[in-house]
Amino acid sequence: MAIDLRSFTPARVALGRVGHGLPTAELLRFRLDHARARDAVYEKLDPASLGLPHVLLRSAAPDRPTYLRRPDLGRRLSAATSLEKGDYDAAIVIADGLSAPAVHHHAVALIEALTPLLSDWRLAPLTVVLQGRVAIGDEIGERLGARQVVLLIGERPGLTSPDSLGIYVTWNPRPGRTDAERNCISNVRTEGLSYGAAAHQLHFLMNEARVRKLSGVGYALACPPVHQG
Repeated sequence: MAIDLRSFTPARVALGRVGHGLPTAELLRFRLDHARARDAVYEKLDPASLGLPHVLLRSAAPDRPTYLRRPDLGRRLSAATSLEKGDYDAAIVIADGLSAPAVHHHAVALIEALTPLLSDWRLAPLTVVLQGRVAIGDEIGERLGARQVVLLIGERPGLTSPDSLGIYVTWNPRPGRTDAERNCISNVRTEGLSYGAAAHQLHFLMNEARVRKLSGVGYALACPPVHQG
């Protein structure tokens, strides 16, 4: 009995062939998906479309072309940035990253699913960053006086996922933190991890970071071993 592999995955499998090449329909589908991924990288984030009260920030990258050529500039705030320090359990930051469509499509729904779970948390004002990379959350969290930072960011587009949202949790944020000191939840989108599942997983990580006062690889090493028997 023949098995239709394509019914199990959106990956490019069992495409068929015409001579030494792909069928025309598959070639056109590939070019369309590639164009969507490229468009996602260059699309500008529209903060007003989110409909959430927020503080708008910018990275040190003055425009999109510079941001793509200079990742280091996307990891720090512009020199003109001013933030008021407070006493916060956590700060939530939204950044365009490499896919503004991911933020446009999923950030608000995720925050709406998360907010009821954080009713007893003291949260810093929501910030939205233009031309931001993951590490920019460290500087924002430190300036706001937050004990941990949660960054929602557009992930690098794939050929079947141009609008995937990623989440990064960092305890005691400050410039110089490495990716090994963060926890990550990936692939939040309609065809991937649901908003509810992502919110509950994020809430768990935030709670554990608050209890253990660490995140990332150190968090994994600090967890007690699981005994089976």
